[in-house]
Amino acid sequence: MKRNIAYRYRAYPSETQAVLLAKTFGCARFLWNQMLADIMAYYEKEHKALYPTPAQYKSDYEWLREVDSLALANVQLQLKKAFRRFFKDKKTGYPNFKTKHHSKRSYTTNLVNGNIMVLDHSIRLPKLKEIKIKKHRNAP
Repeated sequence: MKRNIAYRYRAYPSETQAVLLAKTFGCARFLWNQMLADIMAYYEKEHKALYPTPAQYKSDYEWLREVDSLALANVQLQLKKAFRRFFKDKKTGYPNFKTKHHSKRSYTTNLVNGNIMVLDHSIRLPKLKEIKIKKHRNAP
């Protein structure tokens, strides 16, 4: 059985990195809301399911190209997972729109070809280069 393990580190980004992180959080929230709205509108009109991808939105919203593409791909996967949970158990509720004011300010990305590396006092993330961190324990 495969175990997913997450590690949290306190990050100290530079000003430019903080701006790019804020853009990534905003783009992930925007994409979630846009995809959810499109799914709802399409279902109202056609009574069929719609499966949008982040690539479909990049032509209309050029600024989505500035952030990590894997973070946007994970938004799509998380939305699919939210719908699967809703249809499996109605008690979980219909997926909600994300709000800027009650945000966790986080995003999920994937490890592909060594693009994420935890070093001694920094972590290397896609598009962000190296960010200073405080480690409470080492990753295996």
